[in-house]
Amino acid sequence: MSTTTELLKGAAELFPDEVVTEAHVRHLELPAGAGRFALITLDNGLDHTKPTTFGPQSLANLNSAIDQVEKESAAGEIVGVGITGKPFIFAVGADLKGVEILTRHEDALAIGKGGHDVFKRLHTLAVPTFAYYNGAAMGGGVEVGLHCSYRTVSKALPAFSLPEVFLGLVPGWGGCVLLPNLIGADRAVSVIIENSLNQNRQLKGKQVYELGIADALFDGADFLSQSLVWTASVLNGDITVERPELDRGEPWDAAVARGREIADSKVHGAAPAAYRALDIIAAAKNGDRQQGFDAEDTALADLIMGGELRSGLYAFNLVNKRAKRPAGAPSKDLARPVSKVGVVGAGLMASQLALLFLRRLEVPVVLTDIDQARIDKGVGYVHAEIDKLLAKGRVNQDKANRLKGLVTGVLDKAEGFADADFVIEAVFEEMSVKQQVFAEVEAVAPAHAILATNTSSLSVSEMASKLQHPERVVGFHFFNPVAVLPLLEIVRGEQTDEASLATAFGVAKKLKKTAVLVKDAPAFVVNRILTRFMGEIQNVIDEGTPVPVAEKAVEPLGLPMSPLVLLELVGPAIGLHVSETLNRSFPDRFTVSPNLKAVVEAGKRGFYVYDSGKPELDPEVAALLKQGDSVLTEEQVRDRVLDAVAQEIGLMLDEGVVAEAQDIDLCLITGAGWPFHLGGVTPYLDRAGVSERVNGKPFLAPGVASVPA
Repeated sequence: MSTTTELLKGAAELFPDEVVTEAHVRHLELPAGAGRFALITLDNGLDHTKPTTFGPQSLANLNSAIDQVEKESAAGEIVGVGITGKPFIFAVGADLKGVEILTRHEDALAIGKGGHDVFKRLHTLAVPTFAYYNGAAMGGGVEVGLHCSYRTVSKALPAFSLPEVFLGLVPGWGGCVLLPNLIGADRAVSVIIENSLNQNRQLKGKQVYELGIADALFDGADFLSQSLVWTASVLNGDITVERPELDRGEPWDAAVARGREIADSKVHGAAPAAYRALDIIAAAKNGDRQQGFDAEDTALADLIMGGELRSGLYAFNLVNKRAKRPAGAPSKDLARPVSKVGVVGAGLMASQLALLFLRRLEVPVVLTDIDQARIDKGVGYVHAEIDKLLAKGRVNQDKANRLKGLVTGVLDKAEGFADADFVIEAVFEEMSVKQQVFAEVEAVAPAHAILATNTSSLSVSEMASKLQHPERVVGFHFFNPVAVLPLLEIVRGEQTDEASLATAFGVAKKLKKTAVLVKDAPAFVVNRILTRFMGEIQNVIDEGTPVPVAEKAVEPLGLPMSPLVLLELVGPAIGLHVSETLNRSFPDRFTVSPNLKAVVEAGKRGFYVYDSGKPELDPEVAALLKQGDSVLTEEQVRDRVLDAVAQEIGLMLDEGVVAEAQDIDLCLITGAGWPFHLGGVTPYLDRAGVSERVNGKPFLAPGVASVPA
């Protein structure tokens, strides 16, 4: 028995529930008399909703297929070998469920070595090898193709990436070594580091070709047949693939340095995966494949046994599994159909909501406001955004015309909402204003219509309390920008009934939002945690800690932006309003910063100016600040902030604001851009010992976002 077979057999025993991918070998005669060809198709026997992955048994199956074609190529029975995938899917990499259950470094090492040992055999066959990227290709799916002599890609390919760094790994089956040696270090850094750390940005087929990863680009409809014609031309010598000469000098080093700058700006040294990948890319310029593969094996094993990957996998499962089955959501059978939507308000937020409902539901949407000019501006915004989609080719002219025809605006709520099934308000964040709006809507909307509020912090129950039918009021809190952030906090008021709640979840699903059920508690989830987080930063500044020290203290969390830059994005006035709301509810924990109040009253949009291109404290803001004489170190600030967040989350879970800590993390990842490598926030607080210190226990059970015991 070979070492590879033993490795894979041992790994397969650890992972009995693997969804196994078969590697089917079939033979065909290439066009133009090029000869007999072996085509390996990767297929797990399921449709495209269950993408093909590589677990130990799947790798063993591919290894057996290579055994067969190796004998055929040595005997001169075939002229080449190709690899492709099932319809719409090439392969999406390692089976992460298997990685999650590993508990020993040597088993993790076997995963890396097993993949390398199988894939690198494609280098040593007596005939050329070809990868045909017919559909989605990620991670190990990309890498198996990199081990081939040539690659083609479909124009219809929707997603291509090496997402490992995003999850807390490195491309460990050849990606860190082969990609820079194929397309150069700079382009490889873009794919492996930059795209991964930009929320796992995906490449389309055309981009894969333009980067030089693929040698030819063909239409999706007849992709395989065109690829085989091209293959015949290559084998017959009619086509010669020219690849650029790589500069292995200073440009290679500069590319790695650029990668380190990107990693520093995104994770601030707090997450190791990007740096381990860059070390391997840096060493790969010597062209020694085996040395590079060995480095990938070691890095992969180290990271699999580390907390970052387990947190990344936990976050991945939250977004891809828990988000699809929201905890506490009623039966979808109770949901009522929505064939017309009303939007109260025509400002920027309301207009964004109108556009989203229009695009996703494709039903009539009507806006109202206090004057015709505002209404016209809101409808005009929606029309302009549809025109942008048309210009980008995202919709055709017919669809653009149809969507524009579906959005209207009227002054009279009775005229606009008499036949609406779902009415959402996005007006000024003031309880009396919202209560008045709902009273007006209730008087004219049908008895079955859902009344939704986009409030960010006010009580949904209080908002509904003066209505005849409070049971149909539900919180529907979006995050700005609406088109970008997936989270939708669905708030159940004290009297919200099951049918209204089910309808809200049904609409959320059609809007393609990540819906989380939230109790009607002040500021719900994201704004409550962020306000406590930001409030503690503001407190230490007010007490005397310099602004740069307070900001730098939380850099190790690798948040997408610093607290005061986030405040600028949210708007100081909104931040102040939410802190005032929470201060009224929880005065012992939420303060109202006099300095923040002064910044708002001065009409400042934030604490910084950007004259040099980088944020610098605005001199006018600096003049407004009144600070005490208590100066903390970065470590003291960080401890204080994290202790406050851990305390608040503990209290929220005790209050039943959400079902579990997992929902807190899902909200922060999808609504506030909290990093995947932290797993949201609770795994980080557990790993750092903060949860135990503050609450006397961790938030998550051992093995949930950590290496199983």
